[in-house]
Parts: sequence; C-alpha cells; structure tokens
Amino acid sequence: MAGQRVEIDGGIMEGGGQILRVCTALSCLLGLPLRVQKIRAGRSTPGLRPQHLSGLEMIRDLCDGQLEGAEIGSTEIIFTPEKIKGGTHTADTKTAGSVCLLLQVSMPCVLFAASPSELRLKGGTNAEMAPQIDYTLMVFKPIVEKFGFKFDCDIKMRGYYPKGGGEVIVRMSPVKQLNPINLTDRGTVTKIYGRAFVAGVLPFKIAKDMAAAAVRCIRKEIRDLYVNIQPVQEPKEQAFGNGNGIIIIAETSTGCLFAGSSLGKRGISADKVGIEAAETLLGNLRHGGAVDEYLQDQLIIFMALASGVSKVKTGPITLHTQTAIHFAEQLTKAKFTVKKSEEEDDPSKETNVIECQGIGMTNPRL
Repeated sequence: MAGQRVEIDGGIMEGGGQILRVCTALSCLLGLPLRVQKIRAGRSTPGLRPQHLSGLEMIRDLCDGQLEGAEIGSTEIIFTPEKIKGGTHTADTKTAGSVCLLLQVSMPCVLFAASPSELRLKGGTNAEMAPQIDYTLMVFKPIVEKFGFKFDCDIKMRGYYPKGGGEVIVRMSPVKQLNPINLTDRGTVTKIYGRAFVAGVLPFKIAKDMAAAAVRCIRKEIRDLYVNIQPVQEPKEQAFGNGNGIIIIAETSTGCLFAGSSLGKRGISADKVGIEAAETLLGNLRHGGAVDEYLQDQLIIFMALASGVSKVKTGPITLHTQTAIHFAEQLTKAKFTVKKSEEEDDPSKETNVIECQGIGMTNPRL
C-alpha cells in the first residue's frame, strides 16, 4: 500500500491546522504516506497545539498507522497510514480545543471504514475560531448528508473556553461511495431562527439580551419575516464551566442554510455578541451564494471524494477554501474549477461557482 511519500508545506496559504486536517484525512483515505513540514509556521505559537495533536492521534488510531514527530510544538510530522477500521475511537483535546474540528478530520475517514464507528470527542463544543457544535448540527449535518450518508451526534456535555470539558458522541456507518452534490439554487429566505445560550454562573438575562439585540439588527434589513431566537439556560448537568453565545440560522425555499454565530468574551456586552452574530448572518445572505462562508471549505474534501461532478455556488472564496482545494488537488487528483458566477445581475455581489470532478472513491471494505 505504501507508495511514494507526499511532501506538504504546512506554512503556505491558510498556514494553520486546516492543512493538517485536510492532508492527514486524505492520506489516511488514500493510503498515502505523508510528511508535513513548517506546521503552523506563521502562527504566534507555531507547531502542533493540543487540539491538532489529538486530531492526528485519532487519525493514526483509526487506521493503526504510524506517526512520528507528534508532540506539542512540533513543526514536522511523518504519517504512515494503514487500513481504516470502524469501532469506538476517542479523542480528547484536554483543552477547549474544538470537538468540531476533531469531527472534521475524522468524518471523511470513517465513511470509508470496514464497519460502523462511534467517535467520542472531548474538548470545547462552543469554541473560538471553530464552528460551534450547534452549527455542526443545524447547518453542516443536513447539507453534508446530501453526499449520501447519515450521522448521529449526541451532545453529552457542553464545554467552553478556557476549560473545555465538553463531550459529543458521533455515530456513523460506512458508505460504498459518495454522491456528488449540486448547491447552486439559492431560493429565497423563508425562516430565521436560532438559540442564544448561557451556561454556568452567567445570568439568563444575557441570553435574552443577545437574542433581542440580534432580532433588532436583522429587523433593520429583513422586515417581513418572523425571527425566532430562543434564549436558553444550559442545564447544569449538561454544561461544564461558564459560557454564553448565539447562533442564528436562515433557511431558504430550496433548503439552503446560512448561519451567523458569536461567543461571549469577558468585557464584551451581550448586545454586541448578538449584533455580531446577526451581522455575520446578514453578510452571508447578501452575496447570493447557496452556502455560507464556513460551509464552503468543509465541503471540499467530500466533493473531491465523490463520484461525478459537484457544483456549489458561494460568495467570495475564503482562504480556507482555497487552501482545501489546493491540497485536495495535490493529494487526490480531483479537478476543481472556480468561476465567477455569470447570472448575477448585480456586479457588486461577488458570487462564484466551485465545480469539482470527484475521484469516485469506493470503499474497498464494503
């Protein structure tokens, strides 16, 4: 199985943990030995952080592979994958490192395992610089399942910055092959809903204030839709530590989903958190694409693996997406094209279509 080792420069483009996630997942799937150098070279704390390390160890365990250079602060790793197996796998960042990022790296792999998998992921469920678990459930899940698979995600415990302590359990069965997707018809916004949460010692008033500020902000731009943002007090037995945040989803007539979210930080008013989420959502609705800026890059690896041509209409292409495409092409031989969308009548809107001829990966173990 082990062919020529692929050399990856971890310092280019987005230059962060994402390169590591895309490349190790594809290395595992394709049986390609991998060396990644200059890991997070440009970051303020270069090299592997706890969440990257736990993701790498998880991928190694998923396939009984070998991993060299895997310690905190390391800027170079060598990974030699073996066969992907199902069963129960645990990954623990031991920090507020995001469980959603652990899911991002492991999900494509377990789709091509020999048997069903249960992933026990521990860390932060609502963490900075990563999708919140609510985003994963409310936006990522329904859209990614269009590739022709299902997964269940059970939130056992929510965990926040800086302590983490959250846990989710994800269960999924392998597939023979992934279907291509077509997300080009945006439709019109039909519903806006969300949740504003507080956990731990924070007063419930904060949740109500975040929700109210977000609704006011959306109302200025979208007057004719009922906006339903539920304030929520996370139950004590399901939340570790203190945190507050908000996620708002817009759903369209064609089933497209967009989100804006924000997390509370010390010294930031509840109103400001609510407004930030609302403005992010409105920004995602202005460009005319069929996915929001966060979903864009998360779909790339699945498009590369699917059989046939996938098309996704997006707003401006993010650096994360450019990075995912670059490494997906380098490792899989899938062909991506990104074109400016022709039919937009409004030239100020930057709308693009990402098209991909996938490699039609088939599961040799099914």
